[in-house]
Amino acid sequence: MILQIFVLIPQFLMKVLFLTPYPPGQAASQRFRFEQYFGYLTDRGIEYDVSSFLDMSTWGLIYKRGFLIIKIWGMIKGFGKRFINLLSLSKYDIVFVHREATPIGPPFVEWMVAKVFRKKLIFDFDDAIWVPNYSESNKFFSFLKRYSDVSRVCKWSYKVSCGNHYLCNYAKQYNANVVYNPTTIDTAGYHDRKKDYSNITEKKFVIGWTGSHSTIRYLFEIVPVIEELEKTHDFEFHVISDHDPKLNLNSFKFIKWNRETEIDDLFQFDIGLMPLTNDTWANGKCGFKALQYMALGIPAVVSPMAENSQMVDDKIDGLICNTLTDWKENLELILDDKLILQKLSLHTRSKIVKDYSVNSNKDNFLSLFE
Repeated sequence: MILQIFVLIPQFLMKVLFLTPYPPGQAASQRFRFEQYFGYLTDRGIEYDVSSFLDMSTWGLIYKRGFLIIKIWGMIKGFGKRFINLLSLSKYDIVFVHREATPIGPPFVEWMVAKVFRKKLIFDFDDAIWVPNYSESNKFFSFLKRYSDVSRVCKWSYKVSCGNHYLCNYAKQYNANVVYNPTTIDTAGYHDRKKDYSNITEKKFVIGWTGSHSTIRYLFEIVPVIEELEKTHDFEFHVISDHDPKLNLNSFKFIKWNRETEIDDLFQFDIGLMPLTNDTWANGKCGFKALQYMALGIPAVVSPMAENSQMVDDKIDGLICNTLTDWKENLELILDDKLILQKLSLHTRSKIVKDYSVNSNKDNFLSLFE
């Protein structure tokens, strides 16, 4: 009997500390890059702990204007946690840092992990985080950020995990052990449905966009196109976000992002948009919006930058737009003949299942810890 109980207890081969910017389960980059693999780590005999810099109370206010004293106190608490993390490093074999161990100041935590405590450091990022980029609500802290230190953390790392090929090419300048680790979708669980377009001509057509405050500026690029289309077509334009952009459009409907209703809200879309501008920050994006749309069988209309051109096959499972004229013509094409979506939808989900799903990438993700 004692032997049977012993066999049932997981025999952990190693222990990993995840240092994250945000509380677990809150940010898409964490949820879809590594949190959804935690069960596989346990199955592989890998024990883990997660320590976020921001606590839930600070996270709820960090991207809102004002609350400066609360934000400063949240930062102080975050640095306190990182100090405790350093004191506990002896019990870990690997430290996995997503984006940054601390949001401001030099990367002293990463340096201590790799150079002083001699732990294997895995550095993971899914944006061009070496490029200055900050929200207007937190510009007070912007001068304390050290974007140029990203290259140094790459050099110190045991492995670097990057969300697209553009990011990989950057990291390879400083580290030979770079792993292309795409952002993935749980097509067997969270995104386990496929949209039905059989009644597409019987309902009001919905054009949709989803994203956070940090990417909403790309949405503004195509607002003039939506405004033009409103003059000749009847549709709704849904925006799912943590921030209301307050667009001056007759078709506009804002839906506050809610994890509990996220999939149902996305399912209202008939097509999903992912516009980008051609700059370094945009090329670092990992195509997450298009991934979410396509995983649900919703064709994506995208700009060709970043991972989008790898993910979307133009006129086969989505549409690629190089110019504003392309955006207008492609959206007009669909609005005039909605049955096109039935054809485009045929291969969207199967592509994500094959190349960008948790199941297809799990072995690649687990290889980071070998």
